[in-house]
Amino acid sequence: MRISRKISLAAAAAAILTAGGVAVAQNRTTNPVHDVPAASANGNLVVGLCDGKTTAEVPGVKPGQTLTPKQAQDVSDRLMNDWKAKNPGANWDDAPKVAQNAPPPPARPAPPEGPVASNGGKQEAHTYGSYTKRDEEIWKASTDAFIEQGRQIFHDAGRLGGTIGVSCDMCHPNAANTHPETYPKYQVQLGRVAMLRDMINWCIENPVRGKPLADDDPKLKAMEAYILAQRKGVALEYGKH
Repeated sequence: MRISRKISLAAAAAAILTAGGVAVAQNRTTNPVHDVPAASANGNLVVGLCDGKTTAEVPGVKPGQTLTPKQAQDVSDRLMNDWKAKNPGANWDDAPKVAQNAPPPPARPAPPEGPVASNGGKQEAHTYGSYTKRDEEIWKASTDAFIEQGRQIFHDAGRLGGTIGVSCDMCHPNAANTHPETYPKYQVQLGRVAMLRDMINWCIENPVRGKPLADDDPKLKAMEAYILAQRKGVALEYGKH
């Protein structure tokens, strides 16, 4: 009896752990989707906002058709105006808060020319101490190019993989009101704690109606870099809503 009881308890514990593992795995890879109808009663395309509740009909456009840039911007504006009217107390940032006037970092001492002598006269190069001004310029140019790539994707429904012609900037011009400094935080839409890239994917999958990107997708990384760059100098405040 004791052995059977131990086996039963072990089996139950394993089942719980296995179920928990599956649940965690599903939370990481599967997001809930909006319950937004594809078409209105009139048969027109219905577009939903990222809150999963606010929707708008696009007259004359049927499901499966792609909006023109003007139609996409018009319906995005209608959705945002509707949301703001329903949430008058919401703290919406109309423009990114890039801290352009932040004090510059202290000047670094000039690195030595060539390898540094140490260890009894052996010549060593210090990876983190011997870079030059030219190195910094190359690194900055590479970073700026990556951020620019993210900006272009953020503004391009096609490169996002959207199917209705809506791009991220239509609701978040210049990444406004994305608040990357507040992640990680609990997101009601996802029912779990999310990172910035999780919410980018959420918007791609729902308002944009595309396929979510893998965590290591260069497009997802570039958009994340672009959004972060728009809040340069803003203090981190994870968990803030």
